[in-house]
Amino acid sequence: MALPFYQKHHQHYDRSYRHKELQSALSQYQKEEKRKSAAYAHGSAAYRHSSAADYSHATIADYSHESAAYAHGSEAYSYGSLAYDHESAAQSKRSAAYSLGSEALGRRSAAYSLGSEALSKTSAAYSRGSEALSKRMAAYSLGSEALSKRSAASSLGSEAYSLGLKESNIMIEDQSYKLSPKAKRAKQSLLLEDKENKGIDYVVPVFTGRDVYASGITDTEEERIKESAAYIARRNLFATGEGVSVSSRVAASSAEEQHEKKSRKVAIRESAERLALRKTIEETQEFHRKLNEDKLLHAPEFVIKPRSHTVWEKQNVKLHCTVTGWPEPRVTWYKNNVPINVHTNPGKYVIESRYGLHSLEISTCEFEDTAQYRASAMNVKGELSAYASIVVKRYKGEIDDTFFHAGIVTMPLSFGITPHGYASRFEIHFVDKFEVTFGREGETMSLGCTVIIHPEIKRFQPEIQWYRNGVLITPSKWVNMHWSGERATITLTHANKEDEGLYTLRVVMGDYYEQYSSYVFVRDTDAEIAGAPGSPLDVQCLDANKDYVIISWKQPAVDGGSHILGYFIDKCEVGTTNWTQCNDTPVKFARFPVTGLIEGRSYIFRVRAVNNAGISIPSRVSDPVAALDPADRARLRSHPSAPWTGQIIVTEEEPTEGVVPGPPSNLQVIEATKNYVVLSWKPPGERGHEGVMYFVEKCIAGTENWQRVNTEIPVKSPRFAVFDLAEGKSYHFRVRCCNSAGIGEPCEATESTVVGDKLDIPKAPGRIIPTRNTDTSVVVTWTEPQDAKELVGYYIEASIVGSGHWEPCNNNPVKGTRFICHGLLTDENYVFRVRAVNAAGLSEFSRESEAIQVKAAIAAPSPPYDISVLESVRDSMVLGWKQPKVIGGAEITGYYVDYREVIDGIPGKWKEANVKPISERAYRITSLKENMIYQFQVAATNVAGVGIPSPPSRSFKCEEWSIAVPGPPHDLFCTEVRKDSLVLLWKEPVYTGRSPVSGYYVDVKETEATDEHWKSANEKTITKRFLKITGLKEGVSYVFRVRATNQAGVGKPSDLTDPVIAQTQPGTKEVVAEVDDNGVISLNFECDQMSPDSKFIWSKNYEPIEDDSRLDVDTKGGKSKAVFKDLGENDLGIYSCIVTDTDGVSSSYTMDEEEMKRLLALSHEHKFPTIPLTSELAVEIMEKGQVRFWLQAEKLSGNAKVNFVFNDKEIFNGEKYKMNVDQKTGLVEMIMEKLDAKDEGTYTFQLQDGKATNQSSLVLIGDVFKKLQDEADFQRREWYRKQGPHFVEYLGWEVTSDCNVLLKCKVANIKKETHIVWYKDDREIMVDEEHDFKDGVCTLLISEFSKKDAGIYEVILKDDRGKDRSELKLLDAAFADLMNEVCRIIALSATELKIQSTEEGIRLYSFVSHYVEDLRVSWSHNDAKIKYTDRVKTGVTGEQIWLQINEPTPHDKGKYTMEIFDGKKAHTKMVDLSGQAFDEAYAEFQRLKQAAIAEKNRARVLGGLPDVVTIQEGKALNLTCNVWGDPAPEITWLKNERTFTADDHCILKYESGKCASFTITAVSTVDSGKYALLVKNKYGTETSDFTVSVFIPEEEGTIPYPEHITEAKKKKV
Repeated sequence: MALPFYQKHHQHYDRSYRHKELQSALSQYQKEEKRKSAAYAHGSAAYRHSSAADYSHATIADYSHESAAYAHGSEAYSYGSLAYDHESAAQSKRSAAYSLGSEALGRRSAAYSLGSEALSKTSAAYSRGSEALSKRMAAYSLGSEALSKRSAASSLGSEAYSLGLKESNIMIEDQSYKLSPKAKRAKQSLLLEDKENKGIDYVVPVFTGRDVYASGITDTEEERIKESAAYIARRNLFATGEGVSVSSRVAASSAEEQHEKKSRKVAIRESAERLALRKTIEETQEFHRKLNEDKLLHAPEFVIKPRSHTVWEKQNVKLHCTVTGWPEPRVTWYKNNVPINVHTNPGKYVIESRYGLHSLEISTCEFEDTAQYRASAMNVKGELSAYASIVVKRYKGEIDDTFFHAGIVTMPLSFGITPHGYASRFEIHFVDKFEVTFGREGETMSLGCTVIIHPEIKRFQPEIQWYRNGVLITPSKWVNMHWSGERATITLTHANKEDEGLYTLRVVMGDYYEQYSSYVFVRDTDAEIAGAPGSPLDVQCLDANKDYVIISWKQPAVDGGSHILGYFIDKCEVGTTNWTQCNDTPVKFARFPVTGLIEGRSYIFRVRAVNNAGISIPSRVSDPVAALDPADRARLRSHPSAPWTGQIIVTEEEPTEGVVPGPPSNLQVIEATKNYVVLSWKPPGERGHEGVMYFVEKCIAGTENWQRVNTEIPVKSPRFAVFDLAEGKSYHFRVRCCNSAGIGEPCEATESTVVGDKLDIPKAPGRIIPTRNTDTSVVVTWTEPQDAKELVGYYIEASIVGSGHWEPCNNNPVKGTRFICHGLLTDENYVFRVRAVNAAGLSEFSRESEAIQVKAAIAAPSPPYDISVLESVRDSMVLGWKQPKVIGGAEITGYYVDYREVIDGIPGKWKEANVKPISERAYRITSLKENMIYQFQVAATNVAGVGIPSPPSRSFKCEEWSIAVPGPPHDLFCTEVRKDSLVLLWKEPVYTGRSPVSGYYVDVKETEATDEHWKSANEKTITKRFLKITGLKEGVSYVFRVRATNQAGVGKPSDLTDPVIAQTQPGTKEVVAEVDDNGVISLNFECDQMSPDSKFIWSKNYEPIEDDSRLDVDTKGGKSKAVFKDLGENDLGIYSCIVTDTDGVSSSYTMDEEEMKRLLALSHEHKFPTIPLTSELAVEIMEKGQVRFWLQAEKLSGNAKVNFVFNDKEIFNGEKYKMNVDQKTGLVEMIMEKLDAKDEGTYTFQLQDGKATNQSSLVLIGDVFKKLQDEADFQRREWYRKQGPHFVEYLGWEVTSDCNVLLKCKVANIKKETHIVWYKDDREIMVDEEHDFKDGVCTLLISEFSKKDAGIYEVILKDDRGKDRSELKLLDAAFADLMNEVCRIIALSATELKIQSTEEGIRLYSFVSHYVEDLRVSWSHNDAKIKYTDRVKTGVTGEQIWLQINEPTPHDKGKYTMEIFDGKKAHTKMVDLSGQAFDEAYAEFQRLKQAAIAEKNRARVLGGLPDVVTIQEGKALNLTCNVWGDPAPEITWLKNERTFTADDHCILKYESGKCASFTITAVSTVDSGKYALLVKNKYGTETSDFTVSVFIPEEEGTIPYPEHITEAKKKKV
């Protein structure tokens, strides 16, 4: 037989189950248990078949009781399996594996007791069902094995047992996931007890799903991956024909006790069994990793998070968590965010990880172990943390340590605290609750509520549950939940319309729970295309198969303004981002079958709506769905993959090969629309072990022309959607099965099916009735449309009357026929309409409802409270109480008081104290009995009726009060609450004591403070019955009380006020004093929080205003005005205004004498108004020399008028005067072309605007007029000048950094023909280059500016349009200013002073860029001016300024300063000539001085000796020279570098040490040579060389050479 594709490549997994050791153990185990398991397997098989018939037969009703019993047995077996694998106690006693509670510990029989009882019942119940088993054997088979007589019982029994276990879990989960309607004190269920006893260190292995299986939908992508991989691995296991079944022992307790004493052989066998199964699971997990690693990768997720614990010292505590993820996450434990190192404290911490279960055990807890612990799970896909806290308590008494058992987190029974035994009732309150919330798609929304539980038991934390529309919400990537220990929050990370609904927070504490609900609305996000519809919602995958799935969705409420044409469905394979459109044309039906899926792969889907404007934004993607056969999926979910704790019976039989499958059964049309028909059938019973596929055929009714629909590829799923059918025609369908052996016979054809929509669009709902609810909501009810089928829900729309614009009230269809529309505008009139929704589409809108005004519904008031006695006499008592907190939306019209006698603690019957309602909150009850004890109750009434009476007051004794001090004030009321102040009002005591009340004391304290913190708000008594209390802290809650005083003393304090928080409410407004245009003074107050019944109540000094002769009150809408008729001293006081039926809206205004004077002055201004002027009348000269008179008013109306007056005569617009009035800007102007002498005088502008007037005058006479006239003439000339080339900036000068002077001017209106000429002192200055005027600047550079450059400079611009001139005088002061600037530039260029030594002394010098004679330089020594002498003198050499100190002495040491004065500022340079600087300079001076002396006195030849002497033979040669030296030098004559002495031929003379002569009487050729005179003394030696050349004269006729003498060369030695 050919193997399927999924078995060909993974046959080694089949062989792994045939391990020899496992086979041996199982074979022996099978023989031993075969007899005992036969009955159980047979009963299980019967149950399996009966359960399989659940989808199409009603026979399951006959077995409901047996199924429930069997579910308990399965549950018992499940818990036994759990305990067997993980509890250490079960290693020695097998019975713990089957235990339901602690009472069964140590006994194996107890585990099977419930299961045995269930099996016995099922065996009897299924006896009659076994007859039908043989007939329907093939129809109900879900496995791939052939059903032989020998294997059917065992294999089906195994599946039935597993399926029963799964169904029981489904039943339990369904109960827990629905909003429970149980009473607030529900009985403790068996399921809860099992949950308490469940071992927390057990983790379901990798293949086990944990959510409810419904309609073939997997809840998360991670579980889909696990299920797919686990299923294929198991199918490989069972494909060879091996049967695996579970058999439970159904035997007497005595037999089980005997079996408990098992032999060593059995123990070894069981150990081998566990080892083999563990190995198989590990190999299967390895296959799971290799199957499709990319799709298996997912981030860590905490299935079970660690729980917080409170333990006693010396106990052990263990934190557990279960983590899933692929690759397997690595878990790290932290203590207060510090990683825990087990090696640092050996034996303190034990960290274990097993089967995804991770634990941290802390041994012998100490007080220091109190901390926050964190488990961090990390893999390549991300990191996730879970937190738990451990609180270690220290018991101060004496406790026996044996109470604390190591390894168990518990306490002695005497200290045990449980929610069931500690408190008789828990009070759960919600504070800071979330209200109705509005959001938009894509936004992050968070709901939260603070939970207060009393009594508080720290060890036990409440269970926090969140529901949406009654369905329990579980955390996902769309929803995050958090419980801080005080506040519960739920966060919608990316809100969608699916998230809209009624959210309920349920807090469960033991048997008690409380819940709070509020609605969340999610509106559509803005469409990407204008007019496009909203996105569909609630996309679900139904009836998934191997290659087929039905997609359903809900239509959006917003169609974009045009009808929706249809929907496009997109699919995407999990792990990719490639979306593929499944349909080419839009489908209108909200269900669509998607075919062509690949078996074993998972997909997600989305839907888009389309109308004439465009396509909507895609919907939220569906949950992932795996393309698997439903039978395989059920088998996948039912088979547990944890280590097995029961029997495994492996049977082998010969596979049946080559079997042609039989016809499928139960073919039917399950859905028909005009676009497609969906067929459904059941696989054939005769098909062998090989998988089958199907061919679908169709024919038109009345013919036998059968056509195959899927001609190319056979169908794998027993579902198929047939497209391309003619609408309105009738068809028959049939199906054939095929496998490798061939194609089988067709099944029976379906009945005639007409192609068309079977589901009609519903009709419009009727009887739309709106009802008032709150200020912003309305309750809308309607009736269900007739003949409605498969309704999804309803959409409600609202519209303001007359607007014609409809807005959706909900974006997620609501079920039921009642809905509260929130977010409406208060006091607006609305109409509503409703339409129904089903898969076929949206109905027409219903008729519009009647208009309703949005306002709160009226209800009876809540009970009054704080009943107190204000006065008591012999036969009567005066009661006081506080107004109800909820008045019911209408003003309270009165109160009813009841009283009753209390005798010996037993109250009597209630009696009415008043028949007619009383308006005051104080009432005297008469006809009472003296010394009798009474209780009282008060009920408030309004137009809606009488409210619930208050709880009975405490008991009061009717007796005569005889105390001297006054009784308590009553009816305390806080108003004008602000962030730092409020006003407290009260009424005087009813009982005044023995003397009248003389004053009051007001006390204040923070609400949570003790009585010791009461302090008085007023140091002295006050006689008025109100007080403004200041100095409050913002955000702090306060309470107040008042005490009255008289001559006898201070009386009893009043009852406390309700807590008041010092804060200014948003939008708070104050009373404002205004004066209108007619001078009327009024106080104005606005309120934007009014209800229809709200009223403005004005008072003076917090007393009702009775005298209306001085004040009129006018109220319109949310504004009220108190108008003073004649404000005077009688009106001084505090005016307050309170708005009733609001949240304390109130304000006051103090009218004191100073404020009264200010308002009266302002009123006078308004009665006799003047036009306010921004500027008075002014005059200015315009560009052409025109004269402009102008003024500007703050504002002028269109009717404003202006009169222009000159010297008391009105002037008008004409040739001389141009007048203009701009009402918008308030500008009034008059322009005169030219001022003449006759225009001297007074100018006046008179303004009138309604009854407001004003005027402004300007006097122009004398010098003022003359100056203005001259300025106008000058401006006129300037304007004409600027018509040709002209100077924008006249001639000026600038000193450059090189100390040159630059004359420059800026010109304008230049053209090419314009010339510029420079003059100095009326003489033209020739300029080499013509200026190009590119930059509009003309310059003349004067280098080395000095006094000779002083003069008058002029530059002239001229062309054919005219000329302009500019003159610059550089004389006297102007020249001095220029030179000062030159000196300043020179001073800035000066270098730092430097020191230089010379042969005469020491020189200090500085270089400047340029030197002029006008530069004023001075020197100072040690801040004292230097007096110049022959020894100390200053000078300038080039650009060097120096100070010469000849023959310096130590007195010359110090700081030297050179000061250069530029005419305005002195610039200094300093040098310090002392210390080392002086020593070095002085030493250098001495050296140079000695060198100069040596140079001056050394021996030298001053002159006289030639360089070359040419002489004729026979002539006489006489050379003389002067020598110098001190002392007189010695001389030596040399010839050819040899000394020679005088003789007769050569005479040498040296006279007076100054003159030396050299004489040769008759020269000869022998005398030719090089001669030298050497002079020498102690300072040096010098040599003077000369050459003598003697020639012999030639024959006659030759011209003799003249004697040639050149200067001798000197050489110092």
